[in-house]
Amino acid sequence: MKVYTKTGDKGTTSLFGGARVPKHHLRIESYGTIDELNSYIGLIRDQDINPFYKTILMEIQDRLFTVGAIMATPPEKEVLKNGQQRLNINRISEKDVNLLEVQIDAMDAELPPMTHFVLPGGHITVSYCHITRCVCRRAERLATHLNEEEPIDEAVLTYLNRLSDYLFVLARKLSHDLNAEEIKWIPRKEEI
Repeated sequence: MKVYTKTGDKGTTSLFGGARVPKHHLRIESYGTIDELNSYIGLIRDQDINPFYKTILMEIQDRLFTVGAIMATPPEKEVLKNGQQRLNINRISEKDVNLLEVQIDAMDAELPPMTHFVLPGGHITVSYCHITRCVCRRAERLATHLNEEEPIDEAVLTYLNRLSDYLFVLARKLSHDLNAEEIKWIPRKEEI
């Protein structure tokens, strides 16, 4: 199988099920951002971090491929004429969301309470987490927009929301593990 097909040379691409749409279509933007998010998670995984975090990140990457496949399938193409689902893969489930919540709670239990917003940064790995969190929030915004136009699996929306929370707490935990300074954002007061 060749990497290039030449079928997209005029600015269109195929969704799962065969429909062709412009490459700037909201559905393409949505799953393209999931792909970008997955790549950034790979960048975090490539850092010198606890192997346990790497295992969790690989699980998240797997789940994001599932999210991308769901988003690449228009609702009218999800079910075949014989009633079978076109996507023969495990969907995003409560178990997937629960994994993120358990990890958030475990990391959070080892951190000092948050009293202020924190400025992104302090260590390159922490910065990668914050960038990834921002990409996740953009993916979530695009997914909710897509959901308004063409309904998608609600579990995807829940998963992306929880994933951005996970990435924020991971950034804080890595700051702690790497002895990086966590700088609080303290709003300036107007001088009188």
